[in-house]
Formats: sequence, C-alpha cells, structure tokens
Amino acid sequence: MRVLGIETSCDDTAAAIYDERLGLVAHKTYSQVIVHQEYGGVVPELAARDHIRKLLPLIKAVLRETGGQPHNIDAVAYTAGPGLVGALLVGAALGRSLAWSWQVPALGIHHMEGHLLAPMLEPNPPAFPFVALLVSGGHTLLADVCGLGRYIVLGESVDDAVGEAFDKVAKLLGLDYPGGPAIAKVAGQGRPGRFRFPRPMTDRPGLDFSFSGLKTHAMNTARSFDLDGQTVSDIARAFQEAAVDTLVLKSRRALEQTGKARLVAAGGVSANTLLQQRLEDMVRQLGAEVYFPRPEFCTDNAAMIAYTGWKRMQSGQTEELAFTVRPRWSIDELPSMQITV
Repeated sequence: MRVLGIETSCDDTAAAIYDERLGLVAHKTYSQVIVHQEYGGVVPELAARDHIRKLLPLIKAVLRETGGQPHNIDAVAYTAGPGLVGALLVGAALGRSLAWSWQVPALGIHHMEGHLLAPMLEPNPPAFPFVALLVSGGHTLLADVCGLGRYIVLGESVDDAVGEAFDKVAKLLGLDYPGGPAIAKVAGQGRPGRFRFPRPMTDRPGLDFSFSGLKTHAMNTARSFDLDGQTVSDIARAFQEAAVDTLVLKSRRALEQTGKARLVAAGGVSANTLLQQRLEDMVRQLGAEVYFPRPEFCTDNAAMIAYTGWKRMQSGQTEELAFTVRPRWSIDELPSMQITV
C-alpha cells in the first residue's frame, strides 16, 4: 500500500508519501513563518489562504519525486484535527476530493497521534508500551501509550500550551516568531541565577500543566527592567529553564506512576536542545530510555500523517465519502488498532 499524507492543521503545509515496503519515499513541507512573523503568532485566516495556494503544488512535487502517478496511490490520509478549523478544511477537502477522483479510500488522522507515532519513522523505533510527552504550539499532554490507538491521557495543560507560552514570551521580549527557537538562541547568552522563575504545578501531585502563570511572571519581570540585550537573554534563560524543568519533572512522575521504561517526546517543542538534554539525564537516572523524532519530524509534517494513515488502514479503518474536521479532539477518543508495528 502507498499512502499520500496531507498536513494542514496550523501554519505548515506538507505532503508526503509512505510505502509499506519502502518506507517514507517523499516528503515536503512549506513553512508559513514569514507570513505570520510580523504578527508574532499565527493568523488563522492567513494560514488557511496560504494552504490553498501551496498544498496542491506540494502534492504534485512529492508525486514527481517518486516518479509516480496518481494511479500508484492506494489511499489518502489527511489531518482532520485538532487544529485551526479553516486550515484543517483545506487539507480535508482536497484530500477527500483527490481520493474520490482516484477511487481510493481516504482517512482523517488525529494530528497528535501523528506526532506520537513520528518516532516510528526512525531506524530504532520505540517498542510499546511507553509514555508520550507531546509538546507543541497548541498542545501539551502526557499519555500512557499501551499500543497502537490505545492512549490514556495522564495530564494536559489547563491553559496555554508550552509552545504557545514560548511564542507569547518571545513576543513580549521583542524576539521573532516562532518563539521556541528564538528564546533558545538568546537564552544561550543568559546569565545563570539572575532570575528564578516558578515551576508551575510542580508543588502538588498530578500530571496536569499550566504555563499561563509562568508567562505572566515573565511579562511582569520584563516590565520591571529596561530590556537591553543582556536582560532579554537573562529572562529568556530563566523562562526556558522553568518550562523545561516543569516538563521533565512531570515526565519523570509519569514514568514512575505507570512503571514504564520508555519515554517518547514529540511535537515542535521536543526539538528544544535543553529539553532533550534534561530528558536524557532524567531517564538515565531511572534506567529508562527516551526517543525523539528527527528535527524535521518534530514540527508539523505529512510523513507522520501518511504513516499513521497506513497503520490505521492496515487495521481496516475506513470512512464514508463525507468528511468532517474536529478543531478540538481528545486523543483518548481514538479507536485502537488491532495490528502490530
């Protein structure tokens, strides 16, 4: 089976082709960073319009790259949620239309399940079961992953996602969008110990997150000082360390509470170098293992959607001709897949 994957949940337009014998044979992503940079965050209407312009050319490009024709595609998988409703509708409408014209099945895929399974594209994929830390611009959650499609949400953010907090703090510091890479870059010049930010919700039991208060603390600190270059770096360092420490502490709790020996970290924020280092140190102390997707598959991409679509179609999952998108969609609502990796 050869699956065309489409990703348009937010501000990245992507297409990929996954072959069950050859693996990932083509993938391309177009980033809308420049489109949204002047606003300091994603503008939903602009995102949807840019997907309309870029998606079909990307699909044609991955088809050319594989030397294939539409009749070589056996199925289409597109992101159906969660995400921005206008952006999701672009990918869903085109994906469903192509599948209808090619007379192949189409399937809507959960965006966060795609991130969760992204490490399966690596040469050394994790074995089930494991704990997943999914961290992106719109989502922060910990899940107990018992098998394909068998997910139990252990904790999630009650307000801002960690990636969203990075974007907002970067904006108030006068840094570029996206905020994660911008903060990480200047934090390297920050002086340790000048500022100490709180580690939210770590002084109580449980695995939920909250980053709104941390963002507010950074804002109040920034307003109390002249924002020269060194102060910006010092605040960025303190914020990044607080956010990372919070994620690592909660991930450790999740491993200890579930008794799992493997951790998967995925989503755009999982590419943060400090987070990867701290997670590696933490699992080493526990005698556990941690897995990350390669950087290009940490951010939104269609390779993970094509792969997840292939696995779900292997399990016999199909959809009717009509399609829908779900801007809000909990990962624990997904049906399990009765297959092996």
